[in-house]
Amino acid sequence: MPTVYPLTALRALALHAQGLTTPNGQEPPSTPDAICKAVRQVGCVQIDTLQMVHRSHYLTLWSRLGSYDPADFDRLAYNPAERRIFEGWQRCASLIPLEDYRYQMPQQNKTRLEPSDWYRRWLTQEGNPQMVEEVLEYVRQNGPTRPSDFEYDGPRRGSWWDWKPAKVALEFLYAFGDLMIAERVKFQRIYDLTERVLPGWVDTTPPSPEERDRYWIELGARALGVCQPLQAADYAYRKRTPSRAIIQGMLKEGVLVPVQGQLANGSQAEMIVHRDHQALLEQAASGALPARRTTFLSPFDSLFWARDRDQHLWAFEQALECYKPAPQRIWGYYCLPILHHERLVGRFDPKLERQAGRLRLKALYLEPGVLPDEELVTGTAAALRDFLSFHKARDLVIERSQPEEFGLRLLKAL
Repeated sequence: MPTVYPLTALRALALHAQGLTTPNGQEPPSTPDAICKAVRQVGCVQIDTLQMVHRSHYLTLWSRLGSYDPADFDRLAYNPAERRIFEGWQRCASLIPLEDYRYQMPQQNKTRLEPSDWYRRWLTQEGNPQMVEEVLEYVRQNGPTRPSDFEYDGPRRGSWWDWKPAKVALEFLYAFGDLMIAERVKFQRIYDLTERVLPGWVDTTPPSPEERDRYWIELGARALGVCQPLQAADYAYRKRTPSRAIIQGMLKEGVLVPVQGQLANGSQAEMIVHRDHQALLEQAASGALPARRTTFLSPFDSLFWARDRDQHLWAFEQALECYKPAPQRIWGYYCLPILHHERLVGRFDPKLERQAGRLRLKALYLEPGVLPDEELVTGTAAALRDFLSFHKARDLVIERSQPEEFGLRLLKAL
């Protein structure tokens, strides 16, 4: 009979692969190398515009490294002298190691040859193809460019997608690979020619679409640690049906190894582990790979990218409810899951009041059956102290806690 790895081992390896097991207070110094290593470990970091607290990509790094200076992260993406990360499209808009730039190129070529319906309709409108050429020439002549550099007095219907024509042209050229994001100012994109942004050492040999897909799926399997086969495709943002053959091929080659694992509901499932992680799985099964971190996770954290994995391994339902009408929300607008050692134990809905230097938790929840024992309170309080420091907040307000005892004990511990 094959070995059935226990749930504790699967969780430990999954968290270790994501850089989420380091005990609080024992994180390495948050140097540029450490930041790049964290991005490389998860493959890419998703960007999002919401900022109830720090934006999601900054939170993703804090969850793993503890307090650091977000300006260091920015310099790695936008300072020409320090650039090792770039903005691209992987897991939606993402920050990606420059070593992986070449794996953007098949999609850039496809977008140029087969634009989406929206772009295709836009290109059929009179004057728009010429505008794309004019905007490219403007950037070529004038250097870093933002949409506000172009005057526009036409109608605006209010939709975030209803950009002025020059903005659409810039996004076209970015999607084609003619332009890159050179910088952000107040989170607004500034575009420049790819040849002026991309360092000369970056490999620009285009892979085939098949090579690209295999690369990202293998990276997904590594970053997940252990997962069900098609979850590696979910993580890589690849379609499941064409990914099946790639995963089967890597299983036959021994790059991926099949294992049996126990799920949170007590059932068993066929799973895969990258061959480089086999020894780590054995360590996890023997208890030699403990998860000792307490931290809070962005709703867009890579731990949740694979479909249903939150429920399979943690019996936890990750929910982002900001796009729901308020009466339909169960947890809150922008809840951050609480990771305590190997378990996802709760969540809270934060709002940073920047001018007052106050962090407000509009709601704080523990999962059913989770008790606010001394270890959980102490660990969560330590993470909250660092979270407050990271946000330069001096005060904490907990409006509502379920159970009430948890919030009271946290405030006392702080």
